[in-house]
Amino acid sequence: MSPPIPFMDLKAQYARLKPEIDAAIARVLAHGQFILGPEVKELEAKIAAYTGAAHCVGVANGTDALTIALMAEGVGAGDAVFVPAFTFTATAEAVLVLGATPVFCDVDARTCNLDPVDLARRADAVAAKGRLRPRAVIAVDLFGLPADYDGIGAVAARHGLFVLSDAAQSFGARAGNRRAGAMAAVASTSFFPAKPLGGYGDGGALMTDDPARAELYRSLRAHGTGGTKYDIVRVGFNSRLDTLQAAILLAKLPALDGEIAARERLARRYDAALAGAVETPPRPAGAVSAWAQYTIQSPARDRIAQHMKAKGIPTAIYYPKPMHLQPAYAMHGGGEGSLPVSEALSRRVLSLPFHADMDDATADRVAAEVRAACAQTR
Repeated sequence: MSPPIPFMDLKAQYARLKPEIDAAIARVLAHGQFILGPEVKELEAKIAAYTGAAHCVGVANGTDALTIALMAEGVGAGDAVFVPAFTFTATAEAVLVLGATPVFCDVDARTCNLDPVDLARRADAVAAKGRLRPRAVIAVDLFGLPADYDGIGAVAARHGLFVLSDAAQSFGARAGNRRAGAMAAVASTSFFPAKPLGGYGDGGALMTDDPARAELYRSLRAHGTGGTKYDIVRVGFNSRLDTLQAAILLAKLPALDGEIAARERLARRYDAALAGAVETPPRPAGAVSAWAQYTIQSPARDRIAQHMKAKGIPTAIYYPKPMHLQPAYAMHGGGEGSLPVSEALSRRVLSLPFHADMDDATADRVAAEVRAACAQTR
């Protein structure tokens, strides 16, 4: 019997980085500063340097990062925030908890990222109706590939929109000479364990070149404090990045570029093995993906997934239902057929086992079974 294949392998990563991770955890246990300890500030400085942003502020998770960024801009009731429909729930959730209205936009059929043309169409429509104020747009870098920030930025400039880059899946990616985290006025990221740079629990961060924004984020993450702990100058959150998570991330950060290179090599192996059988991920000129997932597209997606399950190979669907069709957001969407690309993608996408420690033999086994499944569906 063939050995089981993990979808992603955090155990293998830990085995590779065990000395560094164990030592980092031990240092925190020794000094005992578990909340906003020295590792948090060190991590913030190193992430700012890595991304090219002037400032980084660690928070408790990626969802809080989105919420804090919007809250700092004063986004609230009566405001329209444009978001892709093909994304994780946190993108729209952050908008709604502040009382603003998400306006779902369609995505590009190849990159799965926000389509600037559809964004422009919907921003024009909102402005013409006059019921809501166009205020912000959240661009999600899905599967690790940066969104089209030039195209999105042009629409944003025309409507005066604040651009928030959701780099939860793209930390370490590049577009031209810019890294994810420095492609918009503000970027958020997540350190959820499955992300390109993942901790051993929840965590997140905000990145910006604006010192006033960074100062405001630090206040909002700590109950709205001012100069001292009990000087409360605004309503905020309890959203501090744990020192233990910061220490683990500090141990992992030096390995990130090597891991991205390993995933790139693996992605090219999959590309070659799957060519002609399924639609493989796009490679826009000048962009380097962080490869959070390797996601194929096929009209036979469900049959391929069933075949892989029967062979003991895990797969995942990101995402089986676009946000505008989710029950919680139905009142803000246009219903079935209103965002055709997002709806089609939810029936076509399938993510394969993929991680930096996967060997060639395992990748070849996965690809061979995908091809076998495709052959059976013809």
